[in-house]
Amino acid sequence: MPNRQLNKDELALVKPLLDEIRGRLEVLSGGDRKLLFAYRRKVVKELGYDERSKPVARAKLKALKWGMQNKLCAHCGREMPLKYSELDRKNAFDGYTEENTELVHAKCHQERQAAKRYT
Repeated sequence: MPNRQLNKDELALVKPLLDEIRGRLEVLSGGDRKLLFAYRRKVVKELGYDERSKPVARAKLKALKWGMQNKLCAHCGREMPLKYSELDRKNAFDGYTEENTELVHAKCHQERQAAKRYT
């Protein structure tokens, strides 16, 4: 299922929010460019965690799925090492959960994404 895209009206609603966030970060940094950079990076990182969860949580889920799948790729069924496997979400918007993910070879994941024309 393709990820939902924002329509023209929804995109227009995001601009004022981004402008407000940028303005607040400018004020918070007090004109310090390095501090502004650090604040921006922190906001991006935390918003990324909202979507993808924290790396430690994903690593635990990955190890769990590896055991549940008997060390086999969910796409091709062949054995795979944990180190070079990836969590594949069935629905990106449902996050990284046990029910919404399967563990796959990195190559299988890339091939599947390419077939779906994801970039």
